Amino acid sequence: MSRESIIEKGKATIRIEAAAVADLEARIDDRFARAVELMHACRGRVVITGMGKSGIIARKIVATFNSTGTPAIFLHPSDAVHGDLGMVRSEDVAICISKSGDTAELFNLVPLLKRIGIPILSMLGNTASKIAQLSDIVLDVSVREEACPHDLAPTSSTTATLAFGDALAMALLDLRNFTPEEFALYHPGGNLGKRLLLRIDELMVKGAAVPVVKEDIPVRDAILEMTSKRLGATCVVNGTGTLVGVITDGDLRRLLQKTSDVTGYAAHMMMTKHPKTISPDMLAAVALQEMEAHNITQLIVVDGEHRPIGMVHLHELVKAGLGSDSQ
Repeated sequence: MSRESIIEKGKATIRIEAAAVADLEARIDDRFARAVELMHACRGRVVITGMGKSGIIARKIVATFNSTGTPAIFLHPSDAVHGDLGMVRSEDVAICISKSGDTAELFNLVPLLKRIGIPILSMLGNTASKIAQLSDIVLDVSVREEACPHDLAPTSSTTATLAFGDALAMALLDLRNFTPEEFALYHPGGNLGKRLLLRIDELMVKGAAVPVVKEDIPVRDAILEMTSKRLGATCVVNGTGTLVGVITDGDLRRLLQKTSDVTGYAAHMMMTKHPKTISPDMLAAVALQEMEAHNITQLIVVDGEHRPIGMVHLHELVKAGLGSDSQ
């Protein structure tokens, strides 16, 4: 096979799987909504089961559910009939995953789950199958074709099922009003944990290290404050200490482009009004998002009366492992 043929095969696989996922959008309907509502009302856990590749996808969906506020467990169909069925409780909900809808191990398991009295949701590639007939809600994850040229290896079907599982998880997350703070409880380790647990007050410059000048101070003195504090900016406050603006290196450059003589200029004459601010209890990751969104390198931290109490610089966020390349 030529290199061109290899490249084309790779592209064709992506096209086929992308089309399979795109087809799912039309199936986000009333059945999808009822399934989400049923899982949201569940007082137990979502028990997800599947054989082979479907079992691998089931495990991934379990992981996504657990990390986004929906308690879930994986139940292997074969192990279930040899004792693991004991982990299932009457307050649970089950999701059965199968491409054919006729997987023998699942077909034998579903009546046992129904005997326990739990609702059965199914994500199936064949909605006219035996398992579909035993299910309370059937979710259609069928695909037009597998990317496998022999239509044997699960490719498009597993991708579509995984995407549909993500859709269920995100709808549940939204219904639960699941917050970043709650997400942090389940992800305390590594760079992700840093993004979710570090707060502004842990990284900000505070106290005497915060550059602050009065609005009527001469520009030369404002420059000295910026230079001595080395944050590339200084807060500008009024007579009551309320933040009214910020002077950055950029503001200084723009002034010097107009005149080399800054005599007679006061801080309020060159400051940027209504600077971007953040509260000390916000997540540091939010500060990073704000900086990236507005193309700035520092944020002023203010208290409840809009007085500057700190400043956080992009460099500190990067040093803390919050840069986009450390996610």
